[in-house]
Amino acid sequence: MIKRALISVSNKEGIVEFARELVKMGVQIISTGGTYKKLEENSIEVISIDEITKFPECLDGRLKTLHPMVHGGILAIRDNNDHMEQLSNLQIETIDLVVVNLYPFKETILKENTTIEDAIENIDIGGPTMLRSAAKNYRDVTVIVDPKDYEKVLSHIKDNGDTNSDLRYTLAKKVFCHTSKYDTLINNYLSNDVPQEFPDDLTLTYEKIEDLRYGENPHQKAAFYKEITKTKGSLINAIKLHGKDLSFNNINDTNGAIETLKEFDNPTVIAVKHTNPCGVGEGYDIYDAYIKAYEADPKSIFGGIIAANRTIDIKVAKEINKIFVEIVIAPDYDEDALEILKQKKNIRILKLKDITDKDNGLDIKRVTGGLLVQDKDNKLINEDLKVVTERIPTENEMNDMIFSWKVCKHIKSNGIVIAKDEQTLGVGPGQVSRIWSLENAIRYSNQSTKGAVMASDAFFPFSDSVETAAKAGITAIIQPGGSIKDQESIDMANKYGIAMVFTSMRHFKH
Repeated sequence: MIKRALISVSNKEGIVEFARELVKMGVQIISTGGTYKKLEENSIEVISIDEITKFPECLDGRLKTLHPMVHGGILAIRDNNDHMEQLSNLQIETIDLVVVNLYPFKETILKENTTIEDAIENIDIGGPTMLRSAAKNYRDVTVIVDPKDYEKVLSHIKDNGDTNSDLRYTLAKKVFCHTSKYDTLINNYLSNDVPQEFPDDLTLTYEKIEDLRYGENPHQKAAFYKEITKTKGSLINAIKLHGKDLSFNNINDTNGAIETLKEFDNPTVIAVKHTNPCGVGEGYDIYDAYIKAYEADPKSIFGGIIAANRTIDIKVAKEINKIFVEIVIAPDYDEDALEILKQKKNIRILKLKDITDKDNGLDIKRVTGGLLVQDKDNKLINEDLKVVTERIPTENEMNDMIFSWKVCKHIKSNGIVIAKDEQTLGVGPGQVSRIWSLENAIRYSNQSTKGAVMASDAFFPFSDSVETAAKAGITAIIQPGGSIKDQESIDMANKYGIAMVFTSMRHFKH
């Protein structure tokens, strides 16, 4: 039977109503600090914690509940005669219900200009201790950490005078999940002060944003989680202005579009299909950029994702509305442009103000039984570009090579990008042979590749790719270099008058 409850909450949502119902059912309530004051102000009969401990709250409230009179009453096993005899000898009464939620550490660290002192003061000590004590002794004690569980517990008490073992077990598991997350947040926040790139023990915590209809395929269940941190330039922060909820593939593809877009400063539009850029255009304004992205591959853009790094105006909106796309994401939209886009019922329109802000976090890939963790690939070129051929690239060729290199960084390996005048002409992602990627990029180019440039995400193991590029009219090549057969590729480039530069940095993406 639940006869005594200890209530000490930071989040006081619903606590007055909950406590009032407990009192009606004859439950004695013990409380602390601000919670005690809140209940007393609302004419709820409540006992102060120091009446139980015979010791005053002190140290600005840091020390309140860490006392045998509290934890003895929580931890005693009721059907253990020795435990109950000890309680009797020590004049400790049992506590049957513990209702605690913790200092708002997460809310504190997410505020702007939070100091380390602010964060430290919002690390709860007594709260987690009471929660863990109660959860450990769940066979005898009911513990609540989430206000959403108030009604469920009240219903059980009203019907039976107590909760059943299944509910107590469920609530106990919820406590250990909550305190684990709480400690992980503290650990991660303090670790940022003295960063250790790859710690011996990696703890991560995420919050679920929503359940998704399904995963990559309809037979797979899925959900979307977010990191608990200040993150800029993330789809997590996008505002949906129109359309259905995003699917698993929508989220993955849009993230790929955003990450590619971050490489560009000038007005740029990225069209993405299955995480790979299928059309990229950089222009003097966003309309020019969109036309280039569309004309780069008007077939693959159908049903794809469009990401822009400038406000979408009415001219661009009219062009987008000529085709079917799943998602448009941009930092903002002119009002009339937004109305035009909303004419399409199924298009998702997303606004992400800081769409080009880069994140220096970790890149994490799960493998069965473990994680692969690495720095994010936020670099572009390791050092100054090195011209390795007899012919030096022109200024236009150099601009286009940098453009194509930015795009190539974000396509699946083996990756090839052909570009001209700051527009992709052919994209060859994800082939097991580099020459196949190149042949596909040439074959499916929507425009002539004569006078274009080519980027390769890694070095050429053979000179055949250079020869194939030459036959397609490509005049300049950018690649990392580093093959034992680099000289063969250089010789082939010299044979056809191609300019070639090395970046000394590869960009595998798997």
